[in-house]
Amino acid sequence: MGLFILRRFGMMLLTALCLTYIVFFMTNLYPNLEKLAKTQGNFRMSEEAVDSYLGNRGYLQPTPIKYLQWLGVLPGFVTELEDGRKVGKCVRPGVAPEDMPTYCGILQGDWGFSTVSKAPVADVLGSRLANTGKLMFWVMVVMVPSALVIGVLAGMKEGSRTDRSLSTVSILSTSTPEYVSGVIFIALLASTRNGLGPWLNEMGIIESKALFKGTAKSAMDDANLRNFTLPVVTIALYGMGYIARMTRASMAEVMTAQYVRTARLKGVSFGNVVMKHALRNALIAPFTVIMLQFPWLLNGVVIVEFLFAYNGFGQQLVTAAGNNDIEMLLAVSVVSVFVVLVTQLISDIGYVYLNPRIRIS
Repeated sequence: MGLFILRRFGMMLLTALCLTYIVFFMTNLYPNLEKLAKTQGNFRMSEEAVDSYLGNRGYLQPTPIKYLQWLGVLPGFVTELEDGRKVGKCVRPGVAPEDMPTYCGILQGDWGFSTVSKAPVADVLGSRLANTGKLMFWVMVVMVPSALVIGVLAGMKEGSRTDRSLSTVSILSTSTPEYVSGVIFIALLASTRNGLGPWLNEMGIIESKALFKGTAKSAMDDANLRNFTLPVVTIALYGMGYIARMTRASMAEVMTAQYVRTARLKGVSFGNVVMKHALRNALIAPFTVIMLQFPWLLNGVVIVEFLFAYNGFGQQLVTAAGNNDIEMLLAVSVVSVFVVLVTQLISDIGYVYLNPRIRIS
């Protein structure tokens, strides 16, 4: 098992280096660098001024050298302008030249400086990751148990009325995009003029005119039932159907297996067959799907974050891309790659533990 994890970790590291280099190469193409220079300087800058700006800050170096500097393997590029100011990768506002580090890369914990936020990337991205992490936690708490229960109940008796009903619910939830369900939830549950809120208020059941808040902005500081329910349910509803369908298919296949039939013929009760024999094997395929939800939740909930005004990781990705914030884009790509690879590693390890046949082989 230790050798398996070690080999997987080595493959994960190599994959991370390859993927981050590709992203680094794409973000450092000359059109992006030209846009960066004009954004930071003047949109009417001449080509000579653009080249001077980029050259003084090390952007025109060969890509492999810049990549190694970004990793922190090579010393950061520093140059002195005609007015005596020093500029380069390791130069930070408010830091004296003698205090500037020689190496300032990922290995040193320096993620760069955001040209849009005018702050260290680690500080900005850290707060956005914390917000998305809070959202991901509650989505998984709601989504995973609900999906597993629906899938297991549907798959226990394939073709039954329960199976058809729950399968229909799963298909409807997966086929409804977040921007549709989110708008519907806001109209029905967060509107002070329409929906259920005013009606329940007139009946004296609730004090306010809306059941929930239509924005989750305050949830970044204080996540409570009113301001955090709608974004959580919107995301969980979309992902729940896919996990439920996979669980249902896996459970239906296991229930027709020979060892399940043998247990039933020997007089084992249906409940014991499901809980002691079928359930563990039925969870192997859904476990992999559940682990794939983490990368999706990290980057794929941009629509929900914009819809509910929630400043999370996905929204930061779109903002960085739209404003050509290169250092932020690179940091976002590193985090995304890391989450994908780590969840895949956990998925592989969990698959081995859930499936004894693989462990024996």
